[in-house]
Amino acid sequence: MKVAISGAGGFVGSHLTSMFKEKGWEVSPIHTGDFDLDIVSFGKKLAGADVIIHAAGATINKRWTQEYKKVLYSSRVDTAKKIVKAMGNMEPKPKLFICTSAVGIYSSTGKHDEDNAKYADDFLGRLATDWEKAATKSSKLGIRTVIFRYGIVLGHGGGILKEMLLPFKLGLGGTIGDGKQNFTWVHIEDLMRGYLFAIEHQKIKGVYNLMAPNPTTNYGLTKALGEVLHRPTWFVIPKFLLKLRFGTEAAEALSSGQYVTPKRLTDAGFKFKFTTIKEALNNLYG
Repeated sequence: MKVAISGAGGFVGSHLTSMFKEKGWEVSPIHTGDFDLDIVSFGKKLAGADVIIHAAGATINKRWTQEYKKVLYSSRVDTAKKIVKAMGNMEPKPKLFICTSAVGIYSSTGKHDEDNAKYADDFLGRLATDWEKAATKSSKLGIRTVIFRYGIVLGHGGGILKEMLLPFKLGLGGTIGDGKQNFTWVHIEDLMRGYLFAIEHQKIKGVYNLMAPNPTTNYGLTKALGEVLHRPTWFVIPKFLLKLRFGTEAAEALSSGQYVTPKRLTDAGFKFKFTTIKEALNNLYG
């Protein structure tokens, strides 16, 4: 089995790469600079891949200037378009294309799954929508296509926990505002198992929410992390500090959240190993 992965050096991509190599599979990383190649040269990077995974994308944890919003968009949407175009020229074509998407496609109000949802009409919502539209064109090539929408990934070595650990260990942890905003998450181990599930089950295709079945809140995350680290969590981070750091638009996104559940994945028979935030954090830091 040969797997080509964009974003292979990132938090999620590096975990996937390690998992596939442990299974004895060949992994071919698609580097950021490869997307600057002409389509023929780029296609050679994908040649022979049975599975192509698109997990690249610039971090959202920066100030969203107009220029940086273009980077966020191009690093996801334009790269997806290039991968799909290259796959159209491949013979034989890959058996499966898996593209990342984001929980930010959903509105911050209401409860959502794949079949019952209200979509966000903001920058992140439109970004995710265009990302998925670009990726799903691969299905017209006869390639089985899976879109994984996931929220905050919890694991060692990256993601939100990497940013939170130091202040929490110093006793400076706390909620963002009142902490009532929803927090949709997935343990890195369950995320990797989700990718394997998609690869191994031929009937899996289309859009799937890849997140734990029990969302929590910012308050729930804060208290659970404080308990497992045995640290106080009485600080409150006001939204205006986020606005100073990231700008108004990004601060609004970072201080809101979505309530989303993985209906299609569980209906397909996937079993999550970590279903509550306490289980996940106890596994990682207990």
